[in-house]
Amino acid sequence: MNRKRLVTSLGLAAVLIMVAASCSKEPDVAGDRPAAATKGKIGMTCMDLTNPFFKLIADVMKEEAAKYGYDLVAQNGANDAATQNNQLSDFVAQGYDAIFLNPADSKAAGQGVKNAHAAGIPVFTFDVQVTDEEAKELVVYHIGSDNYQGGRLAGESMMEVTGDRGKIAIITYPEITSCILRRNGFVGYLQEHNSHLEIVVELSGRGDRTEGTRVAADILQAHPDIVGIFAVNDPSGLGAYEAIKRVGQVGDIHVIAFDASPAGKQAVFLKRLYDSPQQFPRKMAVGTVEAFIKYLEGEQPPKREFIECKHYRYEDSVDDESRISDQW
Repeated sequence: MNRKRLVTSLGLAAVLIMVAASCSKEPDVAGDRPAAATKGKIGMTCMDLTNPFFKLIADVMKEEAAKYGYDLVAQNGANDAATQNNQLSDFVAQGYDAIFLNPADSKAAGQGVKNAHAAGIPVFTFDVQVTDEEAKELVVYHIGSDNYQGGRLAGESMMEVTGDRGKIAIITYPEITSCILRRNGFVGYLQEHNSHLEIVVELSGRGDRTEGTRVAADILQAHPDIVGIFAVNDPSGLGAYEAIKRVGQVGDIHVIAFDASPAGKQAVFLKRLYDSPQQFPRKMAVGTVEAFIKYLEGEQPPKREFIECKHYRYEDSVDDESRISDQW
């Protein structure tokens, strides 16, 4: 064999050895591995994904769904019924395996639920219920806080902090069932206990901090002698506190909110809020995913499940590790 042929043969052998080695070698970095196949996709849409409450629920849902091999795509309904119904239509058109829904408008979301049901896609709601009479019976499962019971806790605290005397206001969100129930629980508690508090005005703050500030400012201008404000969530409650602070009435007007969000817990600790009846969003997220898995396995989950709320006052906040670590 001449020298030229020998060099060529050796070179070819070396290439073959390298190829064989590369084929037999295990990938040693995550990027080398092929993506794991998923069982399917879940579409999730909530009223406001910028709200820490819903952001946490979305994150926990993603983690829980992944444990069972499902991808979860979270969408922001942006507090707009039309936007959310478009998202629901997209989930149906793309053949998602399930829809997790937190309605931006309890009644308007009904059409999206009907469309999903007609396409054979199960719908699970969380936090806020659908109120359309036909659609709500098509929802496989709902989990949320016992908002009426939580509203009663707020009423109890309002009577306590005001000495059950004076005029008060409510910052509501009448398009949302959970907030309607909180308001009704609050008013119901006052009525049942023959409260001497006088509700002089109810205005919608749309669950928003900026709007809560604006609405509270209007309330204070019209009723400067009020002694308390009940706001149906922490953002509107914190907004109300800002309005009270601007007119120099901190300490004279007591604010009770709802959620015990990280910001709400801190506000209770700083005595900006007297109470913020506590919700448990992690339980909602885990419960929704578990209900979906049970449904897949042929088990019918309970139609509705409600989680009891708890007071969150100053004494609850002092040594609370979740407040210190800024968590729900």
